[in-house]
Parts: sequence; structure tokens; C-alpha cells
Amino acid sequence: MRRARETRDRKVAPIDALGAVLTGSAEFDGRRVAVHATGQLEQLCRRLADPEPDAARDERWTIGQPTALDAVLRDYQLRGLNWLHTMTSLGLGGCLADDMGLGKTITLIALHLHRLAADPDTGPTLVVCPTSLMGNWQREIEKFAPGTPVRRFHGGARDLTGPAAGEFVLTTYGTMRLDAARLAEVEWGLVVADEAQHVKNPYSATAKQLRTIGARARIALTGTPVENNLSELWAILDWTTPGLLGRLGTFRTRYARTAEGGDPAAAERLAVLVRPFLLRRRKSDPGIAPELPPKTETDRTVSLTAEQTGLYEAVVRETLTALSTADGFARRGLVVKLLTALKQICNHPAQYLKENAPRIEGRSGKVELLDELLDTILAEGASVLVFTQYVAMARLLERHLAARGVPTQFLHGGTPVMEREAMVGRFQAGECPVFLLSLKAAGTGLNLTRAGHVVHFDRWWNPAVEAQATDRAYRIGQTQPVQVHRLIAEGTVEDRIADMLARKQGLADAVLGSGEAAFTELTDAELAELVELREGSR
Repeated sequence: MRRARETRDRKVAPIDALGAVLTGSAEFDGRRVAVHATGQLEQLCRRLADPEPDAARDERWTIGQPTALDAVLRDYQLRGLNWLHTMTSLGLGGCLADDMGLGKTITLIALHLHRLAADPDTGPTLVVCPTSLMGNWQREIEKFAPGTPVRRFHGGARDLTGPAAGEFVLTTYGTMRLDAARLAEVEWGLVVADEAQHVKNPYSATAKQLRTIGARARIALTGTPVENNLSELWAILDWTTPGLLGRLGTFRTRYARTAEGGDPAAAERLAVLVRPFLLRRRKSDPGIAPELPPKTETDRTVSLTAEQTGLYEAVVRETLTALSTADGFARRGLVVKLLTALKQICNHPAQYLKENAPRIEGRSGKVELLDELLDTILAEGASVLVFTQYVAMARLLERHLAARGVPTQFLHGGTPVMEREAMVGRFQAGECPVFLLSLKAAGTGLNLTRAGHVVHFDRWWNPAVEAQATDRAYRIGQTQPVQVHRLIAEGTVEDRIADMLARKQGLADAVLGSGEAAFTELTDAELAELVELREGSR
């Protein structure tokens, strides 16, 4: 009775009270006691227990697709939007942990548009993402939310003056770490951490600085909320909803060690606590698989590094000067040489410079994006085909991935027939989930239905050839959706050609037959327009 009187009027922090009622127990003075919610807290817990509400039952928490969104959300994306709306409306954060390819980006864009329509003073949205994904974010916003202001807070001339209430501001984890104090001065309506596994180490400078940036709500996006241990989950959710899981040491003792040790009761307690704050859907889920198209093709733009930018501009400048005095076969040869050089620079400086034993990491936007893609693909237990038209580039990737501990195999024109068959067998059996392939050698004749992903590291500029390569995975016998990722260097000739292939059928038809040779008849001015480096790649 004395203990009861002592604890009766004890103040409990709201987030601690929420955690206690979700798990059904709390610890007081070393004793674990049962906890029952009443009143508004009971209503909140009941609401959180149903993350994807039925519109017929609960109109208050159910919203439709924003009218400003230039797309049609799939049912599961609309349910994800409603969940994000619920969490942010309650002043809580959350982690949208859908598989790659299920549309986390468009769902977040829809949330931004809904919040802006509901409250014009909601404040701008800050997106923190890896450098390799910043271009994709801008293009997705421009595509699905046309007219929505978007800026990049990145690079030496970055500017943060007066972001509008409905504006998207995109920055990288590296820039955020350096400029967190400036970012913290803005009253953000929403802060989004994309590929949130980048802050899975709570002691890192990146994670610490991210915590200093306030907002009305915080959302984490990741396909891999737990890569190695449950402490990573703590780091993400303690950022989105600070204090929910308690101190890291307490979390490890109470949940992580026992759950990782195989205690089902501890695992269930953790699941009950975490479930309302993390929405996880997989492509294989019964309600989602029927909604997915059998093949999804995505252009993924990346920025050039400073080294790539310098090489690109130098080659363009020198070659255009040489072209001004050349004609006939000499001129055609220079044009083909120029286009080949630029494609190689867009891949990696070491390929263009023909370096022996080069340093690979940190020099190519495409390699950085490939690393991001492979980390997620492999964490999901999926397999991938990586096509390049250059054997030298495949060798660089083979070496780079081996250094990262990613096992690969490489099929090229010199691979003996028996070894080709053995490679296919190993891949189909799941023994080697990353298959590097030369586009010419592997564009036809192979059945690789184990692959759920196809990456075109560089563009062939011939849609028919690329389609044949993709069809190594997307063919009869394929039982899973196939995602095709085309890597494109932003603002470069690759970007320009991709636009032509997508929108200007006449030029696309010309490229179909002759590749780079189709551009040898362009005038100097037309060629300069094609290859000049544009804003956005810097």
C-alpha cells in the first residue's frame, strides 16, 4: 500500500506512458507492473494498433489521393499515405520500410501535398538522402507534383534563404552533417531521412547532427530497417519518435539481447511496441503482389563527381576545337571518339584514363548509386543482373564489389561455353546473387529468371539491345516482378540521349540502327548542344 501511494501521483513522460500501455507493462523501482490505459491514451493506442484503417469504419483518419498529385496511387500506396498522415497528424514519427520498388518516394510526395492542402502554413519539407539519389528526388517531385518548388541545398553555392511553406529542400547526409546548424534554423514541417540505414549508428556524427534539426514530424524511409542487429532499428525509431524505445542501453538489455537470443516473448514485446511506428510491406505480400506490374523500368540519375566533371568538360572543349578544322572521315571518327570518351567518363574516370589498379570508391556517381542499390537488393534476399557494354568497366566493378565483400561472377565474350553454363547454374541456384554481364556477350540466349532486378550500368543507346538484355530475366518462367534500373549521368550526353529515346521517336529510330554513328552528321552547333554539361550535374 505504501508503494502504491508513492507511485500514485508519479509523473510519467507522455512517450514513456505510450510505450508502457503499448507493451502492457512498465518498470517502477525495479519491479515490473501491469499497465492499463484509460481515456484519451486508450483511444490513441487503439488508433495506433490499426495502422491501415478501413475507410468505412474510420473516416477521421482516412484521406484520399491529393488532387495536386499527377499520378494514381496503388491501393497499398494509398494505405501507406493514410498511415503517414495518421502518424504525422498525431505528432508522432514513423518509418516507412517498404521493399524497393513499392513507391516510398511517391507516397512521401503525396503526404507533402496533402499536408500543404490541409494547412498552407505547414512548413517546407527537408529531404536528407545519399548524394546519388538527389537527382532522382528532384525529378520525381517535378514529375508527380508539377509546380511544387524544389531546391537542392548542396555544393559550394548552396542557399537556404526563405524556403516557401510548400517547398521541398533536398540535401545530402554529408552536407547536412556540415551545415546542420543552418538547417536547424528553419521551421520544417517535415524532415525525411531517405535510405535511413545511413544513420543506423546512433554514435556517428551524421546521426547526431540529424537529431539537432527540429520539425513538426519526422519520417524515415528505408527498405532495410534492420541489416545487422536490432540496435539499428532503435537508432531509426529513436530519431523518428524520440524516447519511444527508451535509452539504447536499456533497449539492448530489455529487448535486443533477449530477442536476438531467441526469446519469443521478448521478440513479441518488441514487436507490439514497434509495430505501430513501422510500416513494412514486401513485394511478396498477398495483398501487394497482384497490384505490381510484371516489369517496372526506372531511369536513375546520378550527379558527376568533381573529377568526372573536370574530365568531361575538358574532353568536350578539346574535341569541339579539333572538330572545327576536321571534315569527312576524320570528323566522323572524332565524333564517335568523343561520345565513347564521354560515356566512359560518366561510368568512372579510371575507365577513361585506363588506370592500372585504380582507386575506385568516391570517384563515380554511378558506382555510388550501384552500391546503394546492391545493399538494398541483397538485404532483401534478391538477385540482380548488372549489364555494361564495356569489359573494362565490368572488371572495375568486379574488383570494387570484391573489396566490399560482395561476391560476383562476370560473363563476357571470352567466357568458355561450359563455364557460361556453370555460371548460369550457380546464379539460378542462388549461389551468387550478383551477376556482371557484358551486354554483347550476354544480351541473348540466357535464361536468368532468378533475377528480380536488372541494372543497365551504361546505356547502349539502342532500346532493342537493352530490351533483349532485360529479357534474360523478364521472360517465360519468371514468377516475380522485375525491376529495371537504368543509370544515367545527370546533365550529360547520357541524359540528353535518354530524353530523345523516351520522347522523340524519330531520333530514337535513327539511333536504333547505328548507335553513335547516327550523330556523326550533326553540325558542330548541334553536337555542342548534345554534349555540353548542363546545370544539375555539378
